[in-house]
Amino acid sequence: MKIVKLHRKLSSVLKLSLVLFFSFSLSLSAQDKPSDEQVKAGKALFNMHCASCHKLNKKATGPALANVAERRDMDWLKAWIKNNNKLRASGDADAKAIYEEYGRVSMSAFEFLSDAQIEDIIAYTTVGDVKKASTAGVASVEQVAEFESTPSEVLPIISTVVVTLVLLVLIGWIYFKSKNGFLKICATIFLVFLGVYFGFTALLSIGVDEGYQPVQPIAFSHKIHSGDNKIDCQYCHSSAKHSKTSGIPSVNVCMNCHKNIAEVADDTQVVLGEGRILGKASLDYEIQKIYDAAGWDDENLKYTGETKPIKWVRIHNLPDFAYFNHSQHVTVAGVACKKCHGPIEEMEEVYQHSPLTMGWCIDCHKETEVNLEGNGYYKKIHEQLSQKYGVNKVTIAQLGGKECGKCHY
Repeated sequence: MKIVKLHRKLSSVLKLSLVLFFSFSLSLSAQDKPSDEQVKAGKALFNMHCASCHKLNKKATGPALANVAERRDMDWLKAWIKNNNKLRASGDADAKAIYEEYGRVSMSAFEFLSDAQIEDIIAYTTVGDVKKASTAGVASVEQVAEFESTPSEVLPIISTVVVTLVLLVLIGWIYFKSKNGFLKICATIFLVFLGVYFGFTALLSIGVDEGYQPVQPIAFSHKIHSGDNKIDCQYCHSSAKHSKTSGIPSVNVCMNCHKNIAEVADDTQVVLGEGRILGKASLDYEIQKIYDAAGWDDENLKYTGETKPIKWVRIHNLPDFAYFNHSQHVTVAGVACKKCHGPIEEMEEVYQHSPLTMGWCIDCHKETEVNLEGNGYYKKIHEQLSQKYGVNKVTIAQLGGKECGKCHY
């Protein structure tokens, strides 16, 4: 009996010890796990200082950083991040090995980062991005967005249809039921004038491609690049400031950023014409098209030399007999791109915003006043023209902007 009681006591002690041990282990695990606030702060710091050269799960300019805390000691990481050159100069073997492996390129020093900030960054590399539950079809399959027509859009259509039906019924009655000859003559004159009006309107619209929105070989979103990321128009269209044409950016310009940006954020969506929605998987594939054109091997991070042209579809196209110089408008006159091209920063898929007709250009020349600041030549000629026209401000039209030879020669 004594042996049995002793055995029961030992079992109770053992069970209690195991419970205390696991409780202590879970407590330590909870303490080691980074908080949501720490991970959030670390992600912001990572995107600001690290993302241009590093990815979490993929090698880029530098090594992949996911779970780097499992491979390196925290004190070593702090020393490396703050000043890797100093760490390498101290003779650290790991620092020298990384330097040699990545082409003897020194990482920027981040001595301004505190120990707490570095710990936040490491916490983010440990936890990573929290994957959101994706809506079915959005990430990988094109969807069609549903647009509801508003009363302001429907009423004009209904009114036009009703008026047209009433006119058709009235004209049919005049020609086939009425015996009044005068009414028939008036109806005939009305139809002739109506035909001339619509025929003349149709002729005027020839070559006017306002609203033209072709499908491009790559689903490039100006809204993401120019709107969300604030990339200046002339970073890509650099010849606009010193050339007749704005130019089509080479794929190398795209690669300046997309060497390190191989995918979009999980919740990114682009709505194209006809309400087609592209999700993450589709947009990542569009970036892959850039790599194919540039001959970029995303896995080995090097160019293969096998390039392909991107066959962009031209949108804005003036007649051959009309001369237009981008640099004269952009550099000399200081005209903003959206003056002619519309709100590009809001366009997922670019379309022709303005009619680009001669009348549209002349109206702009009539309304735009000459900027005289810092230009002695314009100041002198302005004084002469203001006396000639009896005005205080001189417009482009008064400066010669309506002369035929300016655009047709």
